[in-house]
Amino acid sequence: MPRQLTDQTIAIVKATVPALEVHGLEITRRMYARMFQNAAIRDLFNQSHHGETGSQPKALANAVLAYAQNIDNLGVLAAAVERIAQKHVGLNILPEHYPYVAEALLGAIEDVLGEAATPEILDAWGEAYWFLADVLIGRERQIYDEHAAAPGGWSGWRDFTVLEKTEESEIITSFTLVPADGGTVLRHRPGQYLTFWLEVPGHAPLKRNYSISSAPSDTRYRISVKREPYGLASNWLHDAVQPGDRLKVAAPAGEFFLKDRPTRPAVLLSGGVGQTPLMSMMQALAEMPASAPVQFVHGTLSGATHALREEARALANASGGRITVTTFYECPRAEDQQGQDYDFAGRITLDWLRDHAAVADADYYLCGPREFLRAFTSGLVSLGVPAGRIHYEFFGPADELLAA
Repeated sequence: MPRQLTDQTIAIVKATVPALEVHGLEITRRMYARMFQNAAIRDLFNQSHHGETGSQPKALANAVLAYAQNIDNLGVLAAAVERIAQKHVGLNILPEHYPYVAEALLGAIEDVLGEAATPEILDAWGEAYWFLADVLIGRERQIYDEHAAAPGGWSGWRDFTVLEKTEESEIITSFTLVPADGGTVLRHRPGQYLTFWLEVPGHAPLKRNYSISSAPSDTRYRISVKREPYGLASNWLHDAVQPGDRLKVAAPAGEFFLKDRPTRPAVLLSGGVGQTPLMSMMQALAEMPASAPVQFVHGTLSGATHALREEARALANASGGRITVTTFYECPRAEDQQGQDYDFAGRITLDWLRDHAAVADADYYLCGPREFLRAFTSGLVSLGVPAGRIHYEFFGPADELLAA
């Protein structure tokens, strides 16, 4: 266990909250600029959250501020710490990488705040950083050890071969992966993701997370990837990667997953490509004949973007009514037939959920764009769903202190 923070450090860090509210984003931008001067450290991180979207510095600034505000009550950050640890394991972050972040963060604070960054403030933030780093290092060590010891498990990067490539819609393609060494794989928890080290010709190595869209298996994984208009990795996967090619993959990770033995009804609520981890959940639930009813509610633009439709329907048809599938098309095409291709025109609404879902009695699993999650996480609480029964995942950078 890390040594407890001193009262003086807690007081000094909390006193920096006003400065972080004003200068936090500038500090995190400067931190990443300093850190990425080292190519080996830069390549550890998912650059789509930096160069391509620029969203990570803002997320990190919010996380640093939250840490300072709650440094005397760190229990409220437990879920965030677990999310960070899971992402770090996927990216193969190791204890020897943490000093680089410490140096960059403290240097950025000094750069931005100038004379206001007194030795006392820098010492306090150094102690605060290493306190959290030690917590993360300990948790990450546990996860690495669990992965290495589990049947089919591994640590670090493992070569996988693309067994199948399937076009699911105009924008989503699935890739079925098997170990290149012919061995077994770690059975993932439905909802988790794989982290990939992608070697795109002409570019530095790329790191990307893709949710597993298949049921837990001892032999293979499947990911279903949306082609992003300016996504270097997704376009390369769609256009260049073919069956027989090899990809470097880390073991399944993520804190968003289906309960091991669900006893309540489940509502799987997704927007767009957010359906991918929920498809894994639905397949797992379909294999549990004694489990409670399942409602799979999915919203997408039209039939052109609707992926895995027949697979979802087959699971529902084989369930004897225990699983139902409801689909919303925001902008149906002329050839999209209501009652055949989709059920409702428009977007999923809280009113529809109130009238058609097992609202108060169910566990809700949500995945989709940030706006989708923001609307439904708060909206479901307003309908009487206990917050502890609302589980969600979003694609993109989280508000994390040591973010990747």
